[in-house]
Amino acid sequence: MKQLVSIPSKWLLSIGAYVALLSIASAQTFASDITSTAHQARVKDIATIEGIRDNQLVGYGIVVGLQGTGDSQQTAFPTQTLASTLLRMGVSVPAGAIRVQNLAAVFVSATLPPFSRPGTKLDITVSSAGDARSLEGGLLLMTPLYGADGKIYAQAQGPLVVGGYSIGANGNLKQVNHPNTARVPYGGIVERAVPLDFAEQRQFSLLLNDADFRSAEGVASAINHAVGRTAAHVVDSRRINLSAAGGEEVPAFLAQVESVEVPVFPRAKVIVNERTGTVVIGGTVVLQPVSILHGGLAVNVVSEFQVSQPNAFGRGDTKVVRQTSVDALDKPVNRIELKQGATVDDLVRSLQTIGASARDVISILQAMKSAGALEAEIEVL
Repeated sequence: MKQLVSIPSKWLLSIGAYVALLSIASAQTFASDITSTAHQARVKDIATIEGIRDNQLVGYGIVVGLQGTGDSQQTAFPTQTLASTLLRMGVSVPAGAIRVQNLAAVFVSATLPPFSRPGTKLDITVSSAGDARSLEGGLLLMTPLYGADGKIYAQAQGPLVVGGYSIGANGNLKQVNHPNTARVPYGGIVERAVPLDFAEQRQFSLLLNDADFRSAEGVASAINHAVGRTAAHVVDSRRINLSAAGGEEVPAFLAQVESVEVPVFPRAKVIVNERTGTVVIGGTVVLQPVSILHGGLAVNVVSEFQVSQPNAFGRGDTKVVRQTSVDALDKPVNRIELKQGATVDDLVRSLQTIGASARDVISILQAMKSAGALEAEIEVL
């Protein structure tokens, strides 16, 4: 038979208050953990407004005035381009009679910013399309720049600014940077505007640069708090719908939205560039306890060719003899131990202690990810 224990009512009140305090403390701890993993950023730095975007332009033209560093005679399209250009100017010259050492065929690219009007000047980039050695000292002739719809949006022309040079003589070549690519500051002029009118529009979409539901909810809440009404509504992990109030000026509303500081919860990422050996580890990366053993075996095979010369009165023949030597070096195993609560700084210091190279760090990080000791996404560039 079970025995019932009676608890005074004042004790029940104390126990209830204690449980309530525990709940409040747990909620505060959880909130502090959330705040510690987030950082503040402006909306304009982490998101864009749909429809307000750049547009890429491209064109094909010729650069003249080079000092013998243009395309060679084997490149056919520069001569054809020059012949057609001269024909439009009333000069008929056969393409085979044109020498192209002082000109180069190039592709011209530019970016058309939003709300650009006719007359707006653009910076353009010029890149050689043939086998020209250098564009230094060249002049870009008038080149139309086309958009994705095939329409002309800008015209480009002007002297080139090259950030390098290439000099060659008697088979010797000296080159600095990339002289086949140049820029023309304010060399493009907008001729056609992209239609974009916000006068009657009241609905907009805010697109986050990095899709994340938690960040999207934080952005919507911060915007609603800043404007004092429900103006933002989360659609998915990247899109947030915005609605301007009746009679409210759209530029002022969007300016207020872009200036709002919001909490951002970035993904834990490790960026790896295999080509350059660069590794960037984010501060939100979490490491689990792990023991790493790292060593290496280097085998070098060296071949040398020696000439076997007989004596002066010998009857032997002179021969080339190949001497091969094999050398193996087995490095001792290095050990790294990461305990509970280890940080990215601890990992980097440990890797530096054992003298790990960038390639070794990349291999170790990939192995840690496979073992479940690295709670982050590895992105290989």
